[in-house]
Amino acid sequence: MANSHSLTFTASADDIDELGHVNNAVWVRWLERIAVAHWEADAAPEHRDRYIWVVTRHEIDYRGNVGLGESVTAQTRIPEGPSGARFDRCTAFSDQTGRILVDARTTWALIDRSTGRLARVTADIAAPFLV
Repeated sequence: MANSHSLTFTASADDIDELGHVNNAVWVRWLERIAVAHWEADAAPEHRDRYIWVVTRHEIDYRGNVGLGESVTAQTRIPEGPSGARFDRCTAFSDQTGRILVDARTTWALIDRSTGRLARVTADIAAPFLV
C-alpha cells in the first residue's frame, strides 16, 4: 500500500493525432488508467467491490509531446487526505530522461455502487493511500 503508483505507457498508432503526437484525450484516458490501477492495487477488496470513483475535475498542463512508439512513465500520488466524498490525485508523465511532459491534478468523487450516490471517503478507505 502506498500513496503513489507508477505505470508506463507507450504511444500506439491509435493514440496519435493529426499533429503526430499523443492526443489530449489519450492523456485523459491514461490518467484514468493509472488511477484505477492504483485503486485496484491498494484498496481493500471490500472497498473495491462496494465503491467506484468518478472524475469531477481535471487540471492538466501540457509541457511536451510523445510520438508514435515513445514511452512515458506516469507517477500518480495522493497529495493529501480526502474532503467528504472527494480525493485529489496528482499525476506526472515523464520521458526517459525524467522530464515531466504532462502534469495533472484530478479530483475524484467516491460513489457507492449499490445506490449510485456519493459516499464519504472514510479513514479506512483513505488509509492505504496516505503517507
